[in-house]
Amino acid sequence: DITGEYRVFEHAHSLHEQAQAAGVVLCPGVGFDVVPTDCVAVALKAAMPDAIELTLGFDTASGLSPGTSKTMLENLAHGGKVREHGALISVPNGYKKRLVDFGYGPKWAMTIPWGDVVTAYYSTAIPAISVYVPTAKPLIQLMRSLDGIRPAFAWPWLQRLLTGVINRWVKGPTAEQRTALRTAVWGEVRNAKGEVKTARIETDNGYELTMHSALHVVQWL
Repeated sequence: DITGEYRVFEHAHSLHEQAQAAGVVLCPGVGFDVVPTDCVAVALKAAMPDAIELTLGFDTASGLSPGTSKTMLENLAHGGKVREHGALISVPNGYKKRLVDFGYGPKWAMTIPWGDVVTAYYSTAIPAISVYVPTAKPLIQLMRSLDGIRPAFAWPWLQRLLTGVINRWVKGPTAEQRTALRTAVWGEVRNAKGEVKTARIETDNGYELTMHSALHVVQWL
């Protein structure tokens, strides 16, 4: 499945023994999230086996599809997610901010509840994991200020209203945009000594990459 939601990954992992007994593979995340970011995570773990903290992120100019936008809307009421001391914990939206050079120069970025907070832990066993995306500082402050009314985003009428706005205005990238635009993926690991290693890769547009990576995963399985 191409879904990249952390709850789906957690659920799939909880069914591991049943899947093994049945002789089937449960494999969400065969798209942009989490294939390239997980590759970066595993490469960084190999480069620093004693890493205790992993930070990932990506920068794309392609915009969001209606499906991705609706998923993000549904998750707003649940807040952010990071992993600390090996445990998946709930945090406010816009929990942390920092300057990150994803490959196109330093940009302000904030944490988001991306699927890698689950999958990268199973891939690397690193106990502290967070994921960042570029976000303008005023928007980060807005996300933080709205955190107090986060439960309101679960109200059915508000979900319907905002979903209608997405249906009307969010169209997603065109074929020409998907061909022309690239995505930067960044990762950083840190060990107890304070040593740091960084990795960056550039990929196709996330939606274009999803098509190819999903096919490759199916062929490999």
